[in-house]
Amino acid sequence: MTDKRLQLILDLMKKYQLDAVAINPGPALTYLTGLHFHLMERPTLLLISESSSPVMILPELEIGKINQSRIPLQPVTFADDPSLWPAAIISAVEKAGLKNAKVGVEPTHLRFMELNYLQTAAPEDHFVSAEALFSELRLCKDAVEIKLMREAIRIAQDALDATLPIIKVGCTEKEIASELVINLLRQGSESELPFGPIIAGGPNSANPHASPSDRALSTGDLLVIDWGATYEGYCSDLTRTFAIGNIDPELRKIYETVKAANTAGRAAGAPDLTASVVDKAARDVIETAGYGRYFTHRTGHGLGMEAHEEPYMFGANKQILKPGMVYTVEPGIYLPEKGGVRIEDNIVVTDTGCETLSFYSREFRTL
Repeated sequence: MTDKRLQLILDLMKKYQLDAVAINPGPALTYLTGLHFHLMERPTLLLISESSSPVMILPELEIGKINQSRIPLQPVTFADDPSLWPAAIISAVEKAGLKNAKVGVEPTHLRFMELNYLQTAAPEDHFVSAEALFSELRLCKDAVEIKLMREAIRIAQDALDATLPIIKVGCTEKEIASELVINLLRQGSESELPFGPIIAGGPNSANPHASPSDRALSTGDLLVIDWGATYEGYCSDLTRTFAIGNIDPELRKIYETVKAANTAGRAAGAPDLTASVVDKAARDVIETAGYGRYFTHRTGHGLGMEAHEEPYMFGANKQILKPGMVYTVEPGIYLPEKGGVRIEDNIVVTDTGCETLSFYSREFRTL
């Protein structure tokens, strides 16, 4: 019996009229095989075709992983001498039956090194972008995947709770980031986090993608914390904003506006609606309050084995939402030189609407 994920990619290959796909280490390879490989100086590649069982090209030193694969793999290994690698690639191409084939590649993941080896080994093959196939492959999560994401969210939330007691006037952004990372690992996150935490206080909080700095917190600051955990390959991605002591009344106003926009965005998703509906619901609240020009990014993005994947929640996106899609809702208002607010949650589309998977308090809080 063919594994359901392998069958899914075979069905998608037919849909997109591809004879084969070539996959570098990354989320797609792990999704299909359950195996983790680091990209390094040695070529590593999975070939899937209709004419043979999947072929895995890998260094000899990693052959022990093959037996842990969730799908049967034909291994083709090579030693450390680079002069032997082209012959291994030729052997793999022959095993996969790639002759005059149309081969789909993942444009954001396949490296030039592996592509060059393939093109040399199979000069008659036609290599094309399979971006649509790979976007669809992991788009709708099943119950097991949702369970893993719930745990990634639980880990992240508990890690923040463990970090908040150290936050006070005089504490630097880097100190907070360091403590948060330690607590993420203590709570059960994998060491490879979805992204490095964003810790941004005072004027820095007006930069949506600020990096933690040596700036110390001061009374009157807003503090944006954007963080996530990884659990068994699946990500969480959350943001909360706190006040450091008494803050300017306008900063409190934008906090309540963003909270209302977050509530509207979280409620808006449902099957058969477009992703743009979610963006509009959140954006309308902020524009009505007079801060539309300060909401400078999309309302959210898909979430799964990557911190950013489809669907993307922006005004022009007519992609139809389907049960199992997971995405963020993260409206924000950013006032230059003063401060910013973002509140981010993780949402799953259900059969009848949507469910907020994250549950950390969104109420205004002073530290």
